[in-house]
Formats: sequence, C-alpha cells, structure tokens
Amino acid sequence: MIARPILGLDIGGTKTAVLLGDSTGAVHARRQFASPLHLGPHGMIGQIVAEARELLVGRAIAAVGVSIGGPMDSAAGRILGPPHLPGWEDVPLRAMLEAQLRVPVFVEHDARAGALAEWRFGSGRAPDGSQVDNLIFLTLGTGIGAGIISGGMLLHGNSTRTAEAGHWRVAEHGPLMFGKRGSWESFCSGAGIAALAAERFPDRFRDANVTELAAIARQGDADAGAIFAVSAEKLGHGIALLCDLFVPDVVALGALGVRLPD
Repeated sequence: MIARPILGLDIGGTKTAVLLGDSTGAVHARRQFASPLHLGPHGMIGQIVAEARELLVGRAIAAVGVSIGGPMDSAAGRILGPPHLPGWEDVPLRAMLEAQLRVPVFVEHDARAGALAEWRFGSGRAPDGSQVDNLIFLTLGTGIGAGIISGGMLLHGNSTRTAEAGHWRVAEHGPLMFGKRGSWESFCSGAGIAALAAERFPDRFRDANVTELAAIARQGDADAGAIFAVSAEKLGHGIALLCDLFVPDVVALGALGVRLPD
C-alpha cells in the first residue's frame, strides 16, 4: 500500500488536536491546544486552520478527516449544536474547511471515527491480521459517545443523534449534565465526574477538574476515590447495557477511559 498523507482534526469541548498521518495509520506529527470556545465556531475554525497550516509547512495532503461530537449531519458535514461546543448551531464545517484547505474533507462523529480507527488499526484487529465483526468504542471526554461496528459495518442509523449513549439515564438522581439529570455522561464523562465531585464534596472539590481529581485519588484520598468508584460502577452499568444490545467481540475505551485511575 502506498501511504497517502492525511490531515486529522479532533475537535472537542476541552481540547483540539491536529495531526499529520497517512492511510496506514501512522502518525508523523501532532499538536494539541485548548479549544478556544470563546472565539465561536468561525474564530475557532480559523485557529484550527492556522495550526494545521503550521503543521503542514512544505507538505501536501490528500484529504482531511474530522472527528467532532454530535449531533451532526455527517453526510453534509454540518454540525448541529453539540452541547459541549456552544454556538455551533448548523455550522457547515466541511464546506468551511474545504474552502480554506482546498482538499476533500470528511466529517464524522467522534465516537464513530474512534470506532473505525480502533476496528481497523487497534483492538479490532487480531494478531493474525483478521478483524472482529462486532466492536463498541466509547469516547469518554467532555461527554460520552458510542461508536458501534456491527457485522463489519459502522452503524449510522437514520438520525443525527444515533448512539448518543451518553444521554441514557442510569440513575434517578445525579449531576445535571447537558439537560438530563442522572445521565450516563453525568457520572462518567470528564465534566460529569467533576460535577459529581463538586456536588458530593462542595467544600473540597467545588472547582476541581477531572485531571486534578485523578491526581488526588492516586494519592489515596478517600473522597476522591469514592467519586471514581461511583463513576466506575456507572460505567460498567452502561457498558453492560450496550453488550446486551449488540453482543460485541470487543469493547474499547478512549480518552479518559485509558487515563484515569484503575
């Protein structure tokens, strides 16, 4: 296979990453920065393009792949108001990037993009090179998203909100995240864990973020450990529901799922 250079963009509510890779899955260069939400969608896209151009100096690319949270219209490349990206209402992201970068742009839900990558290059591939037929990928970031490979196909469904598993209600009570109290992501996402800690221990953790909480928990702090114990129990609950529905060969966790305390 001839490796084709590809620009990858991962646009999140907390951070954004820009990388130069190729069609074999190799990553040649990468940079990451805090998502400038205060700039609004047009200003933020402008900064992303500027970062990409700095990364690509002297290099040509064949295409751009964008991973971003939903809801969205993937076919049209339009972003339809993700709760973690304020102001991104009906943003023609694909058209805006194609106009500036002059190459084809493909926009996909971050969890579905993660599922494809994991299936093709990661835990979905066995040592002998064969691929599993059924895989679930969970992205645990500012929110939670699920990407599902079923029967060797990526599930899209007929809705812009397909597999928004983070909005499942897993408890009657809990932090209010993105308009639904007790949702899965209110217990297991980065923002949700921080909100849970602030709710249960306001005198200690009112302003703590999930990275700070993880560092405190690793030092043996009982209160911080209790927060992650609740989160882990709810995470297992949600994964069990997905396994009952889709009977996957593999469940892969991304982002916070591989960075938080065991």
